Amino acid sequence: MHQPPRILFAGGGTGGHVYPAIAIADAVRELEPKAVIAFAGTTRGLEWKAVPAAGYEIHEITVSGFKRSFSTENLSFPFKLLKGMKQSFELVSGFRPMVGVGTGGYVSGPVMRAATLKQCPVVIQEQNAFPGKTNLLLSRHASEIHIAFPEARDRFKGRECKLSGNPIRATLATADRNDGLEHFGIEDGKMVVFMFGGSGGSGAMNEIMLSKIDQILSREEIVMIWQTGDRYYDSIASQVQQHPRLKLLKYVDRMDLAYSVTDLAVCRSGAITCSELALTGTPAVLVPSPNVAEDHQTYNARSLSDAGAAVLVAESDLSEQLVDLIHGMIADSVKRLAMSKRATERAYPKAATTIAESVLAVAAQNAGGQHAQA
Repeated sequence: MHQPPRILFAGGGTGGHVYPAIAIADAVRELEPKAVIAFAGTTRGLEWKAVPAAGYEIHEITVSGFKRSFSTENLSFPFKLLKGMKQSFELVSGFRPMVGVGTGGYVSGPVMRAATLKQCPVVIQEQNAFPGKTNLLLSRHASEIHIAFPEARDRFKGRECKLSGNPIRATLATADRNDGLEHFGIEDGKMVVFMFGGSGGSGAMNEIMLSKIDQILSREEIVMIWQTGDRYYDSIASQVQQHPRLKLLKYVDRMDLAYSVTDLAVCRSGAITCSELALTGTPAVLVPSPNVAEDHQTYNARSLSDAGAAVLVAESDLSEQLVDLIHGMIADSVKRLAMSKRATERAYPKAATTIAESVLAVAAQNAGGQHAQA
């Protein structure tokens, strides 16, 4: 009698790890509605709210990172690690997965390692051009490695990698521009620049934009959508003058409509953002955050920049270059069209389904494995 596949996901901390895992889980459920799916996560990470909201159960694992600078928090690290490993073994033994799926973040390490030690195959998905340490360590024991940037191959030391892309919402690319113009209240025929620093906003980018917004809007054809992030909005709103061609927002909940009207994006270069830009064919000025681990965003931005799909600008150079870049690129439709074409060549609209098919195939090969783990 056919047994439904049992799949354990672990990935957390930030949306860049959590949402790809949820997207893969959703694709698994579309392909195999009877699949039994569970997640592991921490109560402090985004996953603790996002996973249940997506309709999946989540199990708590105690884990934290080791701070490179001196911190008293490091004194508790060995104890948290031991507790997290114990919880991970108990979860794997109790849930008895046929396959584990790790998408990075601290919690993925102990859970996926416990899975491999219990003879459960593991599939990992790496979102960035420069892989995170957790996935690099897990890759030694992984049955399959899925990557989103071709440059990531070199970091996995000769291991076979499948270039599958990042699982994101394919609907981002299907929104109608006219619907977007109506949603944001933008006159047809204007050129739209969309500035955002990730879902939480960027204080540094906001300050630079604040000092340059009048110069940017001196070109009559430009409309600016500026997402400040919730914690920066009140401060920015109190300092910037209202303008009919400025749409100042805390948060954009319809990114599909935002991308549908955007002629040029000015944004950070997180892995998911880069994949969204590729899927929607959006020309971009990418400003990597200097405050992320392993400088992941610079590698992501360089990947798109080297492909001719974006312009890479260091945060330290943005103030000097921002106005000329925006005005120059808005005026150069040929360059923007070429960048859009290069971006779409880097898109993987079926990434979630591709990875889900691989996960189910590995689970099928290990259909009897959960008995051995008991």
